[in-house]
Amino acid sequence: MHPRQQIRSARPVTCHSLAQSGDIDGLRVLLHQNPSLINSRNPVMSQTPLQMAAASNQDDAVRFLLEWNGPERADLEATNMYGETALHLAAKNGSTGALKVLLKHNARKEAKALNGMTPLHLAVWSSVRAQDCKAVEVLLEHNADVSLEDNEKLTPLSHLPKSSGNEKLQEMLERQLDLQRRQKAKKALSGSKLKMLELEKELEKIVGLDDLKLQLRKWAKGMLLDEKRRSLGLNVPKRKLPHMAFLGNPGTGKTMIARLLAKLLHMVGVLECDKVVEVQRTDLVGEFVGHTGPKTRKRIREAEGGILFVDEAYRLIPAQKADDKDYGVEALEEIMSVMDSGKVVVIFAGYAEPMKRVIASNEGFCRRVTRFFHFPDFSTEELAEMIHLKLKEQHEDSPTFGLKLEPGCTAGAIAELLDRKTTEKQRSEMNGGLVWPLLANAKDHLDYRLDLDCCDSDELVSITLEDLEAGLELIPRQQSL
Repeated sequence: MHPRQQIRSARPVTCHSLAQSGDIDGLRVLLHQNPSLINSRNPVMSQTPLQMAAASNQDDAVRFLLEWNGPERADLEATNMYGETALHLAAKNGSTGALKVLLKHNARKEAKALNGMTPLHLAVWSSVRAQDCKAVEVLLEHNADVSLEDNEKLTPLSHLPKSSGNEKLQEMLERQLDLQRRQKAKKALSGSKLKMLELEKELEKIVGLDDLKLQLRKWAKGMLLDEKRRSLGLNVPKRKLPHMAFLGNPGTGKTMIARLLAKLLHMVGVLECDKVVEVQRTDLVGEFVGHTGPKTRKRIREAEGGILFVDEAYRLIPAQKADDKDYGVEALEEIMSVMDSGKVVVIFAGYAEPMKRVIASNEGFCRRVTRFFHFPDFSTEELAEMIHLKLKEQHEDSPTFGLKLEPGCTAGAIAELLDRKTTEKQRSEMNGGLVWPLLANAKDHLDYRLDLDCCDSDELVSITLEDLEAGLELIPRQQSL
């Protein structure tokens, strides 16, 4: 035997060496003997047989390993000690045949190694070294993302040396980058239109508040246009979180709008989630020295990523100056200290006149709270419209689910009834809070009015003007209890 043959035969035959050399028959024998070898790691680079085959451009071996139908399948996204997948290794070594096989089996083109590089980053590096663009061409044909950055914030195009000889490669990357930006902008536009339609559906459920709804539309459109700008590669500064003050009487929809706003801001990516944490003075202010800070910070943490809604915020500032510092002031200062963090949107809500105390109590209030919205009292026409909407859009757990208004209960007829049976003071104190008690009372009157022998299905579920009038008459007595 020739000495070289003796040395060669002395080397152990492993799944990795067979994959590297493309010996499919040898791989088949070994995997039948020990199926777990298919994802075994070599001791040097912690690479699998699939990675060894990909790096050596053994495309038949890559195909064999990926299609091996044993008890254990080849891990397409396994990584070596540098976080590189088989696709990374094929790209780095200019293994175009292996690249095509891996991409056909849906290998992740956007996978990132530990240094943040994608297979396209490495293909550019390989193409410059070998003066061969084929690996880059294969990845671009499969729409590999040209805009992705590595850990140094460099794109594949940024890694391309500006020296002569790379013009073709540069042109390919720039053309693909422009195409992908246009595709992303088109997709962003389509998504933006859907989001605006969703917003309009939500706004249709809100009665009145036209100025506020206009502002919500402006915010939504501006933020969605920012999405489109970014998709085109334009530099867009991050918008500051819009802290607000909602001024108005109870029942004018302040909490409802806060929930809608959270949904909107989350929808367009400004907030991480659409949660609203509602708090009042008692949730923030402690009874003793040192209690208020931790208590307030806890509620702020609960609201992070969403909205902190401080209802009756004027109660944090006493109407009359006390000798000792009021703990409410401390709570307000804690809230103000996190408003520049970008972690939470804060909405202060309350009566317009007492809220002036809050505004005047802190020099930075108007700098941080940039939007003030006035919630006017609802007119009788708006309350009538609200009643129609409430019965039109109900959930199964609603106490009036399944009920409807009889044809005679037009918005005009209900508005006239409200004018006649309620006072301006009563409407100002309750506003939208009048609607649910009225409907609950009307349902009770409907049940009382109907005969047990009634079999008319329409009559059984129809609230009449008589029922509504009886329901209104009960409200003053219920309020006095």
